[in-house]
Amino acid sequence: MVNHLPETEVLLKRLAALEAEVASLQAELAHLRNESAHLQAENARLQAENARLQAENTRLQAENAELRRRLGLNSQNSHKPPSSDGYRKKRIQPALPKGKKPLGGQAGHKGKTLRAVEKPDHVRLHLPERCAVCGRAISADEPHEVVSKRQVFDLPEPCLEVTEHRLGQIECCGRVQCGEYPPEVTASVQYGPGVRALVTQLSVDHKMPLEQICRLFSDLYGYELNSETVETTLEQGYELAAPVEAATIEQLKQAEVAHFDETGLRVAGRLRWLHVASNGLYTHLFVHPKRGAEALRSAASVLKDFRGRAVHDHLAAYYQFGEAKHGACLAHILRELRGLMEQGSAWAEAMHTFLLNLYGQALPLRGEAAIAARQRYGQILSQAELAEPPPEPKAGRGRPKSTAGRNLLRRLTEHEEAVLAFALVEGVPFTNNQAERDLRPAKVKQKVSGCFRTDHGAAVYARLQAVISTCRKQERNVFVTLRNLFAHQPVSLLAGG
Repeated sequence: MVNHLPETEVLLKRLAALEAEVASLQAELAHLRNESAHLQAENARLQAENARLQAENTRLQAENAELRRRLGLNSQNSHKPPSSDGYRKKRIQPALPKGKKPLGGQAGHKGKTLRAVEKPDHVRLHLPERCAVCGRAISADEPHEVVSKRQVFDLPEPCLEVTEHRLGQIECCGRVQCGEYPPEVTASVQYGPGVRALVTQLSVDHKMPLEQICRLFSDLYGYELNSETVETTLEQGYELAAPVEAATIEQLKQAEVAHFDETGLRVAGRLRWLHVASNGLYTHLFVHPKRGAEALRSAASVLKDFRGRAVHDHLAAYYQFGEAKHGACLAHILRELRGLMEQGSAWAEAMHTFLLNLYGQALPLRGEAAIAARQRYGQILSQAELAEPPPEPKAGRGRPKSTAGRNLLRRLTEHEEAVLAFALVEGVPFTNNQAERDLRPAKVKQKVSGCFRTDHGAAVYARLQAVISTCRKQERNVFVTLRNLFAHQPVSLLAGG
């Protein structure tokens, strides 16, 4: 027993050392577990932060791409007007390819040069003053021979003709009877229909401000025309042109194809919208506070009663009128496709080429050619569907924002019939240039004369400009038409009338 005590003590000491080591290891294990849990939590936090940063980076990349896209927008690859291009304008690229025509007048073009008349208003004879041999003075009544002649076309000395209207009375059958003044003669002293027609044409057709009209009239005729007379003349023309406008509206409602568009106007410091309905013979303009469906359903609108083919841009309000068939302006679509092509879009390039190739064919397409065009159109849309995925759903209210390419794809898909109408329907044009040309004078008027001071003043301009535009389209003399209007003579702008 005594011999085993030292060995027992050794074992006990070793056991105590092992227990101490176990306790140390357990404490270290607990520390490592705590540190592991802390590292796991830190790792989870870093992963979440990394995911957030990746999402933020993706958002910033998308935002940067969108801002770069917007920075590169101009009138050639978007709906922006040419005036927004600034002073650093690039060379204008037409939406449609132009043929290779030589410069100058084309074959068959009717020239408008001056031609000598048989009966001139004045004749001046030029003889030598003296004989070059004997020095005798030569008179104009001496026998002579005309060896050549030249004609000069010039303006006569401008002057106003004053016509005095007098009422006479007679006695017949025991009754005193008096004549009546013409309906256009309403004051003791006034300007006649010719002056009012000239003032209206200068203000509306030639976009001259009131002060310049008065100054020009004074320089030409020596009479001080005041601004109130100009305003009164325009108001009178507005009232007299109402039947002409009504007849124009009826003609446009019955047209097979009509163009529709709108543009902003500044009226009394506020934004108003000038709407147009037109074709190759008629123009109707009206001003409304709204741009969309409310304006298009108003009493002045043609579209609400139109049953033909309405050509317009892709403003959604136009498609709300299902009674009419629709045709899209392909110039707008080509500009949007060009903008996507600049971002490297393959489907946009394919669609751009496809539409231009269609435009170059003999239209409208029939039979297998029409079927092939529809099939190719569908193939390009399928290609676009893969390249332009729908946006990811977002939490909360509202629709997720789509890319410009996705938005264009949606419109091309939903309105396929309107997009392909130019190629498949007789008489449907490729662009909406007719409506845009009919709106352009209003933009020039606004730049030259400034904004309209009242809503009624803008309405006066719209009606008179529509009358003048219709005259131009039908090759009628604008001045004569306006003069007849102010003279209370019947004015009909029906084509062929």
